[in-house]
Order: sequence, then C-alpha cells, then structure tokens
Amino acid sequence: MVKRSFKDSLRRMFLLHTLVPISILFVLFLVFMMINSRFLLVSQTAEAGKQIKSSMEEVYSSYVKEISEAAALDAVISFAGSRNHGPEVFERFYGFNNRQQVKSIMYIISADGTIMASSANYNDEPSDLALQAIARRMHSQGLPLLAETNHIRFSHDRYTAYTFAHEIRNGGAALGYLIYQLYELDLQKLIFVQNNEIAVVTDPYRTIIATTNNLTQGLMNKYSLSSDSKGYVWIDKGKYYSKETYIPLSQWRVYTLSAAEGNHSAYWSLAVFFVMASLLLWLVIQYSARIISTRQSRAIDKLIYAVRELESGNMDSYVYIGTGDEFETLANQYNQMLQRLNELVAQNAELSDLRRVIEVKHLQSQFHPHFIFNVLETLRYAIVVDNKLAQDMVLTLSRHLRYSIGNEKDHVMLGDDLEYIAGYMKLQQIRFKDRLHYREEVSQAAKTALVPRLMLQPVIENTIKYGYRQRQTVAVTVTGRVEGADLLLEVKDNAGGMSSERLEEVRAIMASQDNRAPHIGLHNLHRRLVLMYGERYGIQIDSTQGEGTRVTFVLPYRKEEADV
Repeated sequence: MVKRSFKDSLRRMFLLHTLVPISILFVLFLVFMMINSRFLLVSQTAEAGKQIKSSMEEVYSSYVKEISEAAALDAVISFAGSRNHGPEVFERFYGFNNRQQVKSIMYIISADGTIMASSANYNDEPSDLALQAIARRMHSQGLPLLAETNHIRFSHDRYTAYTFAHEIRNGGAALGYLIYQLYELDLQKLIFVQNNEIAVVTDPYRTIIATTNNLTQGLMNKYSLSSDSKGYVWIDKGKYYSKETYIPLSQWRVYTLSAAEGNHSAYWSLAVFFVMASLLLWLVIQYSARIISTRQSRAIDKLIYAVRELESGNMDSYVYIGTGDEFETLANQYNQMLQRLNELVAQNAELSDLRRVIEVKHLQSQFHPHFIFNVLETLRYAIVVDNKLAQDMVLTLSRHLRYSIGNEKDHVMLGDDLEYIAGYMKLQQIRFKDRLHYREEVSQAAKTALVPRLMLQPVIENTIKYGYRQRQTVAVTVTGRVEGADLLLEVKDNAGGMSSERLEEVRAIMASQDNRAPHIGLHNLHRRLVLMYGERYGIQIDSTQGEGTRVTFVLPYRKEEADV
C-alpha cells in the first residue's frame, strides 16, 4: 500500500471538498437558470398580453362610443337624409381620427347600399361591394350596431381589419349606416410590444384581427395554433410559450407568444461559460491547495524531522513552531516530553551510579572486619562456655552473610528484611548482652509491603556505632504502619541524639544531590528512595540531644503482587 504524506493528503482533501461545492453550485445554478428563465418567459408573455389587452380595450371602447355618438348627431342624420352639413360630418371624423392610435376610414352608406360619403379616395373598387354588403345585411337583419372582422383591401395595398357600423335613424326610419374601417397596419403596430416575439388578436370565432406573424394564420384566416399542457406551441419547428388573454368588453382574445428556443441557447451558453469558469477556478484552487498544504505541513515536517533525530540518538532535537495553533501546542508538548526524557535519563544514570556506591557500602558494611572479629571473639568464648549458644551464633551469622551477599532481588518484603535485622540484632545482643535492647512494632499489612533490600540496616548500624559513645545502654525500636497509599517506618533509639547544629548539617547533606562529605550512607539511601519513588518520598530525621533520634521512612505502599 502506497503511503501518502500529510501534505498530499491535505491537498487531496482540500481539492475534494472544493470540487463538491463547485459541482453543487453548478447544478443549483443550472436549476436556478431554468426556473428563472421559465418564470421570466411566463411573466413577460403574460405582461405583454396585459399590455395589448389594455390597448385593445381602449381602441374598442373609443370606437364604440364615437360611432354611437356620431350616428346620433343632427349633422350626420341631415347628411344621410339630404346630404347637407357634409363639412361638419368630416370635421368631426377627422378630429376624432387624428386622436386615435389606430386610424380608420369612415363611410356613410344609404339604406339601399349606396355609398354617400367616404374619407378614402373614392373609386370603384371591390371594397365598395364589401361595404355595401355590410349595409344590406344590417338592414335586412335590423341590426342597429355591428362590430366584426373584415379584411378589406383598399388602394395602394392598404388593408382594413375590423369594422364598426351603426345605423342612422330619423324617427322610426333607418336613413343609412355610419361605418368605420380600422387599418390593419395600425393594429399591428399597436400589438408590437417589448419582450414579446409574436402577438395575435382574434374575435370570438378565432378569426385573426391582427397578427405580427402570418405563420399563425390558418385556413379562413383562423388562429390555428393549440398549446400543450405546459403552454407551448410549435411554429415552423420553433417552440414558443403561449399565453391567452381574454378581453370581456369586445370578446376578443389576445395570444402572446415568446420563443422558448432562445432560452435553451442561453442555457447552453451559460453552461459553457460556467464550465470554463470552473476549469479556471479549479486550476486556481489546485495552486492554492499546493501552497496551503505546503504551508500547513511545514509544522508537521519540523516535528517529523525532530522525531527522526531523536530516534537516531540526538537528545537535543528540540523543535520550535510559532504558528499559534494546535501544532505549536504539540511542539511544546514534544519539547516538554524530550526535556522530561533527558531528566529521566540523567536520573537513571545517577540512580545506577548511586546503586553501585550503595552496593559497595553494603558489602563494606556486611563484611566490616571489626564486626566479623567481634562476632568471632564472642563465638570463641561461647564454644568454651555454651556449645548451644555457639551453634546458634554460627547459624545466625551464616544466614546473615547469605542474605547480605545475595543480589538476586532489589526489592524484598518488609517482613523478610525485618527477619534479617532481627538476626543482626541477635548477634549484636550476644555481644552487648543486656546493654542492647531491640523491639519491633510493625503491622501485618506493613510486613507485606515491598521495600528496597537492606534499607533499615544502615540506620541501625549508625545507632549502635554512635550510641554507645553517649550511653551504656541502647534501645532500638522499629515501628511500621500503612497510612492510605503510603508505608511509614520509624527507627527510634535513646542513644542521646545530636545537637540542632549537627541535625541541620545532616539534613543539608541529605537534601543535596551531590554529596562530598565522608559520611554518605544516609544521603545515598535518601537519594535512592527519591529517585525510585519521587520527591515526596525518602527519609526524615528528627533528633533531640540527650533523648534520642528518630529516622522516618516514607515509601509508597506496594505489595508483592504489584511488583512486575
């Protein structure tokens, strides 16, 4: 399996977590554009329909009102009956027509279909026949008002698209008809609105009144397009969105159509743009990811280099990282660990040297020639006086020497060490007889604790060695108990103690890490306990001159099964 560096993993993770938002943004952008385009298409098409509806309603209501009012004028009635007041009739018409967006042609036709007046240049054209047909149809059917779609061609290729007609009555008789013909071109101009491709206006029978695109015309000038369920229609392979708007006043229908194909082109253009922008952004992100990963992994590289230096044995491979983040904390913890490791290495070296010195002192103590000589002298007299006592002395001395020389264990049970002390004191009591007393007051729980081997003997040796200089009779008491997680041992004597100055001197020697004094027994023992168990453990000495000395041992309470 190929291992990736932290820098490569960070860069790949950065790129991966950047690609996902870009992809989501791309999808959301396309969805938004589709929804927004559909919304704009629908809203613009509907708005165009409303605008055309408003314009058409204004045209329709204006012409209906005008033709009704004009047909009732005395001048128009007089003109239809006797052709008088013609200038007044044309003046009114031109004044009205000039105010309209959709211009028209005015006709006055008699009841029998004769054209009496026209605002157009009069000539005998087929349009006249169509107008005469309208007048006759209204007369025959008794229609007072007519509004319908009529596509009539006039001179110079001008067309009208819609007809308003109103009868002219005088009393109970119909004298003629007033007709307005609306120009198709003006209607087409009116339905050209912004943001809309095609507009169609039809009458109630779907006959096209005006359109901006002749492709919407079917047979008989009918509007032939039908929209699907989504409102789309097809014109010459082009897709359009269609919106129908109804005009209640005239019963006309307005169809506004907006091209949908242009939206698809916009989609593709935006998609291509977004892809190109994403590729450029991807290149920028890759460059940024490389810079960021290099910068962020610089701290890791320093830590890895320091660890490898430490593995190679460089104990001074400290590292400094000033990033102000977790890497700085990690570097500080590493430096603290390295400092502690150096301290432990130094303590271990010191402990090794100290143990060697202590072992030498123990050997010197156990095989002290004065002690052996005194025991052998006592044994010589015992052989002559008491054979059984001599035998006990030999056995006790043998056990004592075997325990002292044995180095197979650094820690022993306190009970075993006390048995050794008891044998040692037994040999000393044979020598000093009633002048030496020994008592042991140690709890059973304390006897099961693990302690360094031969820990108590140096203290008892000092008591015997210096005690008889001040007193004829010396009493030594060893007590022990367990308090919480600690083992407390005390060695007390009544050998006269020491002065306060000497006590402070001894305490100073024990507190120093490097002892240059000739008396190193208690100092080495105390340093050994501190290095093994910690600063809160070791030996405490209290002494009162003329009364005695008390040496207190404080150790962690550890039983034999805990010694791994």
